Amino acid sequence: MSNLTTFAAANLPSVASLSDALRRTASTVAPTGGGVIVKMDKTGHWCFGADSTEVEDDSRWAVNPFSFVHGYIAWGDGEVLSQVMAPITDPLPETGLAPAGAKKGWEVQIGMSVKCLDGEDKDMEASYSATSLGGRKAATALALAIAAQVELDPTKPVPVVLLRKDSYIHKSYGRTYVPVFEVVDWMSMDGTPSEPTAEEEAPRRRRRAAA
Repeated sequence: MSNLTTFAAANLPSVASLSDALRRTASTVAPTGGGVIVKMDKTGHWCFGADSTEVEDDSRWAVNPFSFVHGYIAWGDGEVLSQVMAPITDPLPETGLAPAGAKKGWEVQIGMSVKCLDGEDKDMEASYSATSLGGRKAATALALAIAAQVELDPTKPVPVVLLRKDSYIHKSYGRTYVPVFEVVDWMSMDGTPSEPTAEEEAPRRRRRAAA
């Protein structure tokens, strides 16, 4: 088992304040209207980067519980016009009028940082953010799971997740995929991942560049 420094813990708020802040995400992201980005595409595949490289099957990702942010983003025609974000431990930031050209005005957004623990992309850090209802629900469910874990065992606040998916039939768009963060383990901020099982050590399906 190799040692792996997962996330730097300097200048972070207390675990107690983290739990309170994560639980508040249930209201702040309710529907009312570093570099690499990981996301789920419209076909239900998790991918990252400019080339939309597909995430390896069953690769494990650690989520930095102190990296949760919330705020607002304004999209133009396929580009971000502006965004205002704040740590989840702070109130939602204030905004003025949405920028000219914003298709939907200001949209609520939640985000967090993740780090791959094994496979081809081991040690790669990425960010995840969502404005869609399904994406925000997935992030909120994870935040609440972290809050419960922190209250149970504050020494292991970092969830190790598998990037999964679910789907439903939308009356206008047909089958619609939504992200799921399946928690399979917990670790400390500077901890070592659990030993991979024989199944995890088996060769993974080769990835493709998503269309």
